[in-house]
Amino acid sequence: MKFNKKKGLGRGLTALFGDQVHEKEKKKAPIAGNIKAQIGDLSANKYQPRVHFDEEKLEELANSIKKNGIIQPIAVREDKQDAGRYQIVAGERRWLAAQRAGLHEVPIVILDLDDNEALELAIVENIQRDDLNVIEEAKGYQRLANEFGYDHEKIAKFMSKSRSHISNTMRLLTLPEDVIGMIEEGNLTAGQARPLIGLSNATNIAEEVVSKKLSARSVEILVRQKKGPQKSGQHRIDANIISEQQKMVDNLGLNVTIYNKKNNSGKITILYKNLDQFEYLARLLKGN
Repeated sequence: MKFNKKKGLGRGLTALFGDQVHEKEKKKAPIAGNIKAQIGDLSANKYQPRVHFDEEKLEELANSIKKNGIIQPIAVREDKQDAGRYQIVAGERRWLAAQRAGLHEVPIVILDLDDNEALELAIVENIQRDDLNVIEEAKGYQRLANEFGYDHEKIAKFMSKSRSHISNTMRLLTLPEDVIGMIEEGNLTAGQARPLIGLSNATNIAEEVVSKKLSARSVEILVRQKKGPQKSGQHRIDANIISEQQKMVDNLGLNVTIYNKKNNSGKITILYKNLDQFEYLARLLKGN
């Protein structure tokens, strides 16, 4: 049993995400729970944008499946190269967890999708269901651009994101591989990494950012400081000062700026937004 192929992903998305459809379309939809396949007859989707699966979350899902079974069916399409087998379109985590749970059969819903639609749906499923890390998201967008000719405007429209979000996310892929690895491993955020795009010493700065646990704002300041030479009247900020400033921000929970002169005199500015923050800061300074 299949869904009939339809222009775009309306029917496939409806099956997976419960988007609103007309009542007559609901009546035509097959009951996914009645369709089952041997777990060994399913194979991973080569268009799957997710590379890393969190082991702890995967184990939690496996335990849940042992107890409750698979509630939502795995979306598949027929494998055109191997009759009787299916390629997973969405739900690879459930499939992997089902194997850990010792299941022999899994519920499936069969979609009639081409390669383009399979990649689109895999990206949507991952972003909406269990967010990709930003590099996997960027690689998914890059595949839409490279393999299927999507421009940034079309990707943005399809994903319901701003064009600037798509462009900024994809630009992260221009960073050195080791910096990209730091992002994938969760040691560096996208906000911390963006100021490093296009820098020849991006790796060195990234290592400094991670070791000193600098905020995204502090990274921007550090990058400006390292770019030098400074414009007339612009003060060079020492990396150690930035590090100390960040520690104060972390400890106080308030915005702190340190102005340090060449003779090591200067001032510290602490911003507060309301009376509660003022009273909190006053108590700290008075030692109460």
